[in-house]
Amino acid sequence: MSITVGEINNYDDFVNALLKVGMSTGGEKNSDGIFALCDYYGKCIQWHTEDIDTDPWEWRIRVLDERDDFAYGKFFFKKSGYITADWYPYFYAVRRGGKSFEEDYSDGNISFYAKRIYELICKEGVLPLHIIKKLGNFTKEDKTKFDNAITELQMKMYITMYGRSKKHSKTGQEYGWSSTVFCKTEDFFDGDILEKADSLVKEQAYEKLYTHILELNPGADSKKIEKFILGN
Repeated sequence: MSITVGEINNYDDFVNALLKVGMSTGGEKNSDGIFALCDYYGKCIQWHTEDIDTDPWEWRIRVLDERDDFAYGKFFFKKSGYITADWYPYFYAVRRGGKSFEEDYSDGNISFYAKRIYELICKEGVLPLHIIKKLGNFTKEDKTKFDNAITELQMKMYITMYGRSKKHSKTGQEYGWSSTVFCKTEDFFDGDILEKADSLVKEQAYEKLYTHILELNPGADSKKIEKFILGN
């Protein structure tokens, strides 16, 4: 049985559609062949207009500011995506596999740069990207490894986007582009969601996700579905 989605013409349509489907890759095109709500955008949807009702670029932060049941971040194919609170525990159970960060790092599954970033966020709580770089003494030469580590931590569901924040000068004046803010996953969703994740068996969570994805896209390639779920 497939899931049908109507045309999306504004933010409210997007929210209702996401609640229905539970997950979606982000971006302007469905280039990965799994499932993306952008395939259902109507003609009035225009990117990068700064219209909060019809610009999907604005919806990324709006859902984080206005709702507590959506997560947005680099979750799929090292690119952006959305997951609702109903489905987040299943991804969490599969990708974390019941391991702590320390266990994952000891097993060689976490990079040293990711460890440095994660420890800063654990210590400070909620941190904008530019402050993470400052506190961690990351340099321009570290950019590639730093960016990869930020993505790695999101894909493995150790951190998630919390919102955005303006930079401030020494005199307290705002300047420049907004900076993405991150927090630990455990500080983003309430305890009930994480308790559900901890109660799930990894293999059963995987099968639940696999079945649901085929309901969203019966023609999805099996290898791509596996990569979508596991975050490889």
